Amino acid sequence: MTEGAKDRGDGGLTRRQLGRRVLAVGGALAIAPFPAGPAAASDKAGHPTLRHGTAEQAGLLPEHLRQLVTDAEAFLGPSPKHPWYAGAVLLAGRGGTVALHQPIGMAVRYSAYNEKTDTGVEFPADQQIAAAADTVYDLASVSKLFTSILAVQQMERGALELEATVASYLPEFAGGGKQGITIRQLLTHTSGFRAWIPLYNAPTREGKLQLIWDEVPLNPPGTKYLYSDLNLISLQLVLEKITGRPLDTLLHDEITAPLGMHRTRYNPPASWKPKIAATEDARLPWSGLNRGLVWGEVHDENAYSLGGVAGHAGVFSCAWDLAILARTLLNGGAYGKARILKPETLDLMFTDFNTAFPGDEHGLGFELYQHWYMGAMATPRTAGHTGFTGTSLVLDPTTDSFLIVLGNSVHPVRSWRSGSAPRVATANNLARAVPVRPARGRTSWFSGMASATTATLTLPALDTTAGPARLQCALWWDTEPQSDLLFLEASTDDATTWQPVPFTTVSSGEAPQEHPAATATGWSGRVWHRLTAELPRAPRLALRWRYTTDRLYVGRGAYVDGLRVEAGDRVAFDEARPTDAARIEAVGWVASRN
Repeated sequence: MTEGAKDRGDGGLTRRQLGRRVLAVGGALAIAPFPAGPAAASDKAGHPTLRHGTAEQAGLLPEHLRQLVTDAEAFLGPSPKHPWYAGAVLLAGRGGTVALHQPIGMAVRYSAYNEKTDTGVEFPADQQIAAAADTVYDLASVSKLFTSILAVQQMERGALELEATVASYLPEFAGGGKQGITIRQLLTHTSGFRAWIPLYNAPTREGKLQLIWDEVPLNPPGTKYLYSDLNLISLQLVLEKITGRPLDTLLHDEITAPLGMHRTRYNPPASWKPKIAATEDARLPWSGLNRGLVWGEVHDENAYSLGGVAGHAGVFSCAWDLAILARTLLNGGAYGKARILKPETLDLMFTDFNTAFPGDEHGLGFELYQHWYMGAMATPRTAGHTGFTGTSLVLDPTTDSFLIVLGNSVHPVRSWRSGSAPRVATANNLARAVPVRPARGRTSWFSGMASATTATLTLPALDTTAGPARLQCALWWDTEPQSDLLFLEASTDDATTWQPVPFTTVSSGEAPQEHPAATATGWSGRVWHRLTAELPRAPRLALRWRYTTDRLYVGRGAYVDGLRVEAGDRVAFDEARPTDAARIEAVGWVASRN
């Protein structure tokens, strides 16, 4: 079962369909070097490794990590009718420090699902199992990241070419008009494949493969983005062909063994079962197969029918192991003394190859800049993936932070949850935990991060008739592009009507950016910008910042600092003067130290 259109919580119309402000060079996102973490432990080779530590050691604000847990626990209750998950493990960190590693709820709670009453049949209390920090979860589509890493490794070694056709490695694949599909199109979901097909209906492996060989693309290759499990299943077949090794062996030899990810594998042994989170009571009609309670075996029907080893699903892992993977990727491909990718090769996974499809940003295997589950962690450089069972991984190189949410949201049945609200809530809290220091002084004005809200920051009426008038201040913003906007407005009639005030921003080392519509939206680089704006002359001129958000997702918000208005040769307003600062009217904005 794919997750591409099922985990947005907005009926399928998502921010994937809205334009992004993408910085592109030759069709690819320009990637800055990965920053070192604020509290990174390192081995002798200088590659950061992980340790548990405090929020302060990670350079994070502890109150927001506490709120992350509180918000996640709320989804153990009605969300809105049923729990979003029976339990979860939450892990958040920055640099080499894991500042939060918290289990909540139950790993095993229900023995079955009663479709007549839409209730879960609970195990006796002494047979239920609470989630633990080392509970292993079925990752579902997060498995695609491992297949993608394995593919990029083969590119690095010269055994696989990004722009080569799949059929050049698998001649049978050319059936159904697929001869032009490339490896890149598999990795970026632009191959033209439909989302999935029920391979499990074919009784033999050969029959399943024949379904793939015969499949006719829904769209011409390279013309549309459509998330499809068939892409990564096809890539699995390519990898197995060129290496002569099955995918589970590749996973072990090339990723998990070198990195010490000892709780990550396909087909976990029976001895692991007490430490594995249960998933669904899989029965017709909601499941494709009648299997009863799935516990210790892969949930995805196609992966199950392929023997539990598939390119799109089937990997089991725990939060700590995924944190090792996250640290490896943020390190540029190395962890401790092990290196699984070169930094320049790894950059391909954080590079947007889908600039032709705004809203569907995608590196090789990784999704990029997706607010629908990355929340306020989303930036053009933020990479991640979700899994249908309730899992997700988010990496933000700009802050060197990472977030892992492992939940069993299909326990006892998949219909009990929709959207990605817990993922968004946890990501918003981790984003807020990364401090934004004031540009000047001890505090700056912060818009907050509430959705469906309008917040205003208004200066008192000023006399600007003495000569040419100008506003100067520092501005920091990161909002959901085109959906959440920051406006600069002026009024000359005692706030009866407001008019836009165009402005210019510039950050260190960058060219000035004009804002003729008097708005700021999207990604500004997590740096302060110097703002200037020419103001009208008026005996009573009021200025305000107005920040509006829609009902769905938000970014990190907006900060304003050092407000100063000059008119002619005199200072009409200076926030640095306590009497002037006290006259600012803030509705929804707060004075913040970070």
